[in-house]
Amino acid sequence: MGRFLVDEDMPRSSAVVLRQAGHIVEDVRDVGLRGHSDREVFAYAQAQKAVFITADKGFANILRFPPGSHAGIIVVRVPNEFPAQRVNQELLRAIRTLENRDLTGLLIIVETGRVRILHPGG
Repeated sequence: MGRFLVDEDMPRSSAVVLRQAGHIVEDVRDVGLRGHSDREVFAYAQAQKAVFITADKGFANILRFPPGSHAGIIVVRVPNEFPAQRVNQELLRAIRTLENRDLTGLLIIVETGRVRILHPGG
């Protein structure tokens, strides 16, 4: 079971799907951070020791968010035309793949049918 914070650029249903899978999940829209800066939202995720789930490709910038310096980041990179159900399907598939791993410090890129993991130091 993991602890996650879902960004507002993800489908509203993403948090629900992850909760149904047994994870502890908060949604940015439910904790009063809707419209706040990336810095504020990310700081909240870190304070909660939650893996941050976002579609914002800026969080894949390892110079701004070096692997090892955070509780974990999952960047979901699927086509914009994917319906919420398909986005959630890809996200859940990736999280199930990673279920027995400590996600702390990892940058995880979820793409259609593929998961890439960037570790601290390499």
